Formats: sequence, structure tokens, C-alpha cells
Amino acid sequence: MSVQKADGMNYAPKGKSKPVCGPGEFRMAAIGLDHGHIYGMTNGLMEAGAELAWVYDPDPQKVEAFRKAYPEVRAARSEAEVLEDPSVRLIAGAPIPCERGPLGLRAMDHGKDYFADKPPVTTLEQLDAVRTKAAQTRRIFAAYYAERLHSEAGMRASQLVRAGAVGRVLQVLGLGPHRLNAPSRPAWFWDPRKYGGILVDIGSHQVEQFLFYSGAADARLLHSKIANYHCRDHPEFQDFGDATFVADNGATLYFRVDWFTPNGLGCWGDGRTVILGTDGYIELRKYVDIARDKEGDHVYLVDHKGEHHFPVHGQVGFPYFGQLILDCLGRTEEAMPQRHTFLAIELALKAQAQALKVA
Repeated sequence: MSVQKADGMNYAPKGKSKPVCGPGEFRMAAIGLDHGHIYGMTNGLMEAGAELAWVYDPDPQKVEAFRKAYPEVRAARSEAEVLEDPSVRLIAGAPIPCERGPLGLRAMDHGKDYFADKPPVTTLEQLDAVRTKAAQTRRIFAAYYAERLHSEAGMRASQLVRAGAVGRVLQVLGLGPHRLNAPSRPAWFWDPRKYGGILVDIGSHQVEQFLFYSGAADARLLHSKIANYHCRDHPEFQDFGDATFVADNGATLYFRVDWFTPNGLGCWGDGRTVILGTDGYIELRKYVDIARDKEGDHVYLVDHKGEHHFPVHGQVGFPYFGQLILDCLGRTEEAMPQRHTFLAIELALKAQAQALKVA
């Protein structure tokens, strides 16, 4: 599957091949193909040297489509056939969101590390269960927070912030609009019990970025809202949400997520992040620079020396995936600390649970 910029559900970035391991050294499998993010997850891992051994989904049509994209993969007869293969080190899973946490429990019980599409869980009870299981088994439970990890603009901003380009980070503003594409959506997409709610489903990306860019170890929710402004055929769906947090280090976050991308935009969403620091600010235009450049991955930096524009598409790559493989092989936490993975979704779950319902 190629990169699909019109539809976020099938957006699967591709990068340059940068293997961190030898052939056959790191075997992975894909279980659960309900969300197209599984293609981006698989691309990233294979570009970093993973060998794709198995795929399983109860829907044979989804398996057939996956095998067209990755002809070398074997179709398993059951989930158990994959989980019981001792040569498989990691399971990548993108089933219906409410099924991702339970799949991770089964993977870890079989001695596998696990890489879940976001949101990796949909309830605080599921989060407690996977936290406990990860501690018991000492397996990695990773999450595909792609709006930073699979964005070259996000990766360049990570480098700039860590290098002190804007000084101390004071505030992060995150905008995560998405195109609805209602006719193409499966039934589970409309049910917040299955997708977790908008602040969990999309908002977890925004929380993860804030925690990373601000260097926060914790944060508390100040206010959150959810609404269904326009999807009257699906009264339980949420097409708008926002939230405000303050971190333990004093940095603040405001983010807005929605399903109101107009048809005239050339991609699925004009995702942006603004990082304000004591010595400057950074703006990311991740997927498009509207009315100017259809290519994404634009980084704008303003500091004491001047105004700077970095078009970084094809320049930075996606180092997270290689780091994740090395973490699995070496039992380290360089790609993303486990605590960070869990804290991002915990804060999103709390924002969802405490949200004011408007409209």
C-alpha cells in the first residue's frame, strides 16, 4: 500500500531502508488489520530491518490485501499459530481499538513484545492490565503515536528541541484535524465504546507530543470538551474535542482534534504543532503547507538570529523503528520509555472521561 494522503485511515508513510539488524535477526508478525495504520507500522519496522513472518486477521479479504502489499508474508490459520511461533519477537497489531490492549496481553503472555496502533487501549481498566502485564513479563508494550514518530517534521522538531533551539519549552499547541470520509468508515468507527472517544483516539497523539517536547514527567488535566456538531446519523460519535493540561514542570498544552477537514484540502488533515520556548518558537506543518506546497514536513523556526524554514521531507527519516527493534533485542528503552507510552494514553483517557459535552 502506497502513501495515501487523502485518507488518514490509510496513510502509510514510507522511508529509506536503514536496517539496524541482520537478515532474519528480528522476525515480526501482524495481527489485526482493522486500521490501515498497520501498513505504516509494518513499513517502518521492515525499513529498519525486521522480517515480516506472519499475518493474521479473521477477515480473509483484509489478509489478501495485506499480502498484495507484502508478498513474502505467510497467512496464518489462527492467531495462536502466530503467537506460538518462538521465532517471532514482536507482534504489530491494529485491530479495532478496544481489542488492542487484550491482544497485547496475549502477545506478552507468549513472550512477545507488542506494538499497538494508537490508541493502544480504550479504558483505564485496560491500561492497568497492560501495565501490570508488561511489568510481570518484562515485555515491551509500544504504541504507534505516528503524528510525531512517523513524521519527519516531528522528528526534526524533536532534534531542535533537544538541542535547545527554543530554550525552555513553555507551551505546546496541537491541531489535529482529520477528514471524515463517512461512507468508507466501518461500523466500529462510530461507536465510542469501540474507538475510545475522540480525545483518546486522536488526542493521544497530541498528549504524547506535549510530554516529549516539554520534557514533562507528568501533567494534570485542567479542562476538556467533546461534541458531536454535525454527525446526526451517528448521535454517539464525537467530531470535535479539545483539552488543556499543565505539566509538572510548568509547561502547558492546548490541543484541538476534529473531523472537519474540508474536501478542498489536498490531504487528510492540516496537522500542525506550535512549540513556544523562552528563546523562540517552532511551527510544524506536517502534511501540507496550504496553498503553497503540497509536500508535507515543513519546519519553521524563529529564534534570536532570525526566521528559518526547513523543508525536511526525505531528509530526516524515522529513527523510532530502528530504536524499537534494538530495544527489543537489547531489552533497553531508547525508542520510548515504557512510562511515557502509558502516561500519554492515561492522560488522554482522563481527558475523555472528564470532558464536558457540548452542542
